[in-house]
Amino acid sequence: MRERYADFGPTLATEKLAERDGLHVSRETVRSWMVDAGLWLSRKQRRTFRQPRLRREAYGELVQIDGSEHRWFEDRGPPCSLLVFVDDATGKLMQLRFVRSESAFTYFEALELYLTQHGAPIAFYSDKHSVFRVAKKDAKGGQGMTQFGRALCELNIEILCANSSQAKGRVERMNRTLQDRLVKELRLCGIDSMEAGNAFLPSFMEDYNARFAIVPARPDTQAVIL
Repeated sequence: MRERYADFGPTLATEKLAERDGLHVSRETVRSWMVDAGLWLSRKQRRTFRQPRLRREAYGELVQIDGSEHRWFEDRGPPCSLLVFVDDATGKLMQLRFVRSESAFTYFEALELYLTQHGAPIAFYSDKHSVFRVAKKDAKGGQGMTQFGRALCELNIEILCANSSQAKGRVERMNRTLQDRLVKELRLCGIDSMEAGNAFLPSFMEDYNARFAIVPARPDTQAVIL
């Protein structure tokens, strides 16, 4: 049992001990066991002092998007990218999709699925990937916008580009969480391909959001165009 969950965090280990092994103990108990065994650092040991950006107040007001290249299937399959859409106000996973790589084509596919399921947000918040921002300052044509940016403009969706990875910390932290939690869930289920992974992601998102999404500051307001 220790070997199976050795690289799990206390929260995920507690969940899996209950779900898969029928062992119901508190998260604090599991954390204490892991600290004693040298498998986990205490909060004091891991503490950082970076001030987080305040969340937006309404659901759909801002959705952070990013692509995370990783060995999602570990040694069971090739590396690929995961497109991640996170609502800023709630921390809710809005969409996850495994793709070969980040490109305008894969983001257009993901955007179509997103709009069908959730409607249009007020704005997307991204990094300066070439899908979202024209790299050449003197670029002619297209009003200085990428193909993806022009499509969002036609949909009346604003695209904001962060100046650093720290500026879009919400989705960056989500990427790290997924590289831990999702990788282990895929391992436990024996999933080894993008196709099987994409079929698994809706149930993963539903479970994750039920556990970790929060109520926005303005719960009666939805900044979404349906």
